[in-house]
Amino acid sequence: MALVVSVAMGLGMTACGGGTVAYLWVLGTQYNQVAGFKVDNYSGNLTQVVGSPFSSNGTNPISVALKPGGRYLYVINKGVVANGTTPATPGNIALFSVGGDGVLTFQQSYTSRGNTPVWATVDSTGNYLYVLDSLYPDNPEYPNPNHLGDITVFAIDPNTGRLQLVPNQQIKDSNQTQLTFFPVGPAPTMLRTSGSCVFTLDTGDQTVYPYAVGANGQLTITANSTIATGAGNLTSITANGTYVYLTDAAATSDSPGGRILPYTVGTGSSACSLNTLTGGPVNNLPLTSNPVYSMVDNKGKTLYVLNRSSLDPNNKASSISAFTIDPTTGKLQFLGTGGSPAAGNPYAVGAGPVCMVEDPTNQWAYTSNNIDGTITGKRVDSNSGELRELPRNSTFPTVGQPTCMALSPNVN
Repeated sequence: MALVVSVAMGLGMTACGGGTVAYLWVLGTQYNQVAGFKVDNYSGNLTQVVGSPFSSNGTNPISVALKPGGRYLYVINKGVVANGTTPATPGNIALFSVGGDGVLTFQQSYTSRGNTPVWATVDSTGNYLYVLDSLYPDNPEYPNPNHLGDITVFAIDPNTGRLQLVPNQQIKDSNQTQLTFFPVGPAPTMLRTSGSCVFTLDTGDQTVYPYAVGANGQLTITANSTIATGAGNLTSITANGTYVYLTDAAATSDSPGGRILPYTVGTGSSACSLNTLTGGPVNNLPLTSNPVYSMVDNKGKTLYVLNRSSLDPNNKASSISAFTIDPTTGKLQFLGTGGSPAAGNPYAVGAGPVCMVEDPTNQWAYTSNNIDGTITGKRVDSNSGELRELPRNSTFPTVGQPTCMALSPNVN
């Protein structure tokens, strides 16, 4: 019996659950922290990592990215813009290594080329980190009168996770000096990769700015450098193979709760363009409101949309709208039967959801909820995509004012 207990402890198992299948990282802006949790393989239950929460080593952490393999974590600290008597605090990128039992160790911080970093993504190869800045650096040689943002590209050392700046070899300023950033549209908020394309969501003019990914981390401007969406309030972008989905929180006459804008990614001479799917925008579920984030499940079968509010006067809960994805066309329809949402769809979550992730075994999904400071866990039906309550507990307290989150497999 002693041997059995010893083996169970070595595998991270308890009498009430299974081994640790993954680690969940949640950012909190109230005290500039990163909370770490172990994900139980048997129940989806969350337990805190030893030493959690960890300092974000910056101010206002809002985005997090993982190098494939789960060994290195990059936290984007947005910083604070000067406001009256409040001095400015510059943003940064904090690099952490993930050690045994999920313990985070701060390595060093980096500075992006632009101002106010807001998002980060690691490419599928794990070789490059793309950091999205609200404004590219305004200077006399390369002025920024239109308040455009930028992407800063870093090469990732495969052994240490450390970053090295990748200069823009295609654009030079008036002094013929290479730029150290890649311009995008105004007020960018989110960035996604799809195949050999990078797309930024630009809320300043409700457009998407595409780049083609070239050799050595270079980003190449495409023939259609600005993609008009016709949206009223773009809030998120997600990619699933050759399909890209945007959420638009603006109310319309037939969908007061917002819409999803579905696209296919162009190829050949139209590479990295976005082509509207037949049928056009898809209405959000009835009585939902203010969609702010979207995620495609690991199998590419279901699109989940986070709604921060509700139009139901008797139920103001935040929720998740679920849509099935046609594997051939990419078209969306309510997750359910006969054109009607399944029972429980939309699915209730904590107040003010911001971000959503799914574990690598396709069993569990989690949302970070900014208003009530919680994480909501759901059990994922791998066949239908339906969401259900976890078998033991579905609500977990976390760091104050949580923002985005990431999930890495247990590689120990």
